[in-house]
Amino acid sequence: MDERTHDRTFVRTFFTTPTAEQGQEDSAKKLRSAIGLRGMQAPDVWVPDNEDATAPNMRDEGAENIADVVAEGGADFPGEIHPRVVWHRDSPETRYKGFQHMLEIADPENGAVEHIDGFVIPEVGDIDDWKKADEFITIVENEYGLEEGSLAMSVIIESGSAELAMGKLREEMGKATNNLERLFLLVDGEVDYTKDMRAITPTGGLPEWKELRHNTSRAASAAGLISVDGPYDDIRDVEGYHDRITANNAMGMLGIWSLTPGQVVEANRSPLPPAEGYWTLSAGGRTAELESEDGVEVYTGETVDLEAEDGGYELEVAGDEYFLETEEELAEELLDLLDYVPSLDDIVDSMEEFEAAKEAGKGAIAMTRAATVDIDGVRVDVASDRMWDEATYQALQTPITLFQDVYENRPDQHDDLAEIYSDDVVERAMNVGN
Repeated sequence: MDERTHDRTFVRTFFTTPTAEQGQEDSAKKLRSAIGLRGMQAPDVWVPDNEDATAPNMRDEGAENIADVVAEGGADFPGEIHPRVVWHRDSPETRYKGFQHMLEIADPENGAVEHIDGFVIPEVGDIDDWKKADEFITIVENEYGLEEGSLAMSVIIESGSAELAMGKLREEMGKATNNLERLFLLVDGEVDYTKDMRAITPTGGLPEWKELRHNTSRAASAAGLISVDGPYDDIRDVEGYHDRITANNAMGMLGIWSLTPGQVVEANRSPLPPAEGYWTLSAGGRTAELESEDGVEVYTGETVDLEAEDGGYELEVAGDEYFLETEEELAEELLDLLDYVPSLDDIVDSMEEFEAAKEAGKGAIAMTRAATVDIDGVRVDVASDRMWDEATYQALQTPITLFQDVYENRPDQHDDLAEIYSDDVVERAMNVGN
């Protein structure tokens, strides 16, 4: 992974807010509400959205509102602030309008720029278009005597040309002819991407675009940037939003767009390890979390059935039947279905144990995870061994690195984290791996 050039190593939440609403006594009401968010309701990156979330005839006022609200409350906002301005790869007029808005927002006389971390540029095209946006931001910096590169640039991938451009970042960033090192976030915009690709689904819903999300995560890793998934617009579907975050996390995309403070809370919490570890059982395309009762992990799903019979055990998994003669054979079969989700405390314990072994001169050690599982009243002892070496240690350090980054950059969440995990676990997590 290439070296990252920004203060934040991880961004969990990308929260957009309209910048001006017509017919309101205070057109900046939603901006004032958002800048007051704290704790788990406050995003890592707040995006006053002067593009799609704001009507075209209100965007000039929206730019003024951003400057006013950020000047007033930006010093106390716990996350980063990256306004989104208008831009379009095929429209010089739109690009110029976005440039004018950046000049308004960054004007030192308005008092906001010291709290502005960068700008979000939507609807980019090929790499030359990215360079145009970078040049405009460079001009803004020079106009007001700011250090070149002090304003970050994040782009929204909403076209095939933008997706292809990500593959050129490694060779373009760092050239003397641009300031593309200012790049911070690569954000997927699946709605406009679907339009650009002329994609059709039977229901009219969005495709999952797994390839786009993978490509964005890969490009971010290669260029030392951070990847963020696009909006999940069914704001009442908390489970679906959580599942999307979980799928993204598995491909290294740890950030996601949030449309409401409720989604911000879910997105802030989801990438963090759970407070309590738990076992799951997966079969027939379904995964069930086992319930822990007096030290026994109880399966209450309907996909797996187990019955003890004379001479062995009859196991049924998603309609397939197996006869196993011994408890050892049964345990081996069940281990293929079972997984353990470690808590933050579990991860810290394992890392501390490996660090102690390494200090004692051992390059690899076996970690054992054991449990008693109850299925239909039949109890079975299972245990699995996992070999830990330096590569395993480094791979499993990511959740700890994420936790440490959150703790260091979001002091407003310290009380929330202590409530979730306890002060002792938080302290150990902050010290392990250093």
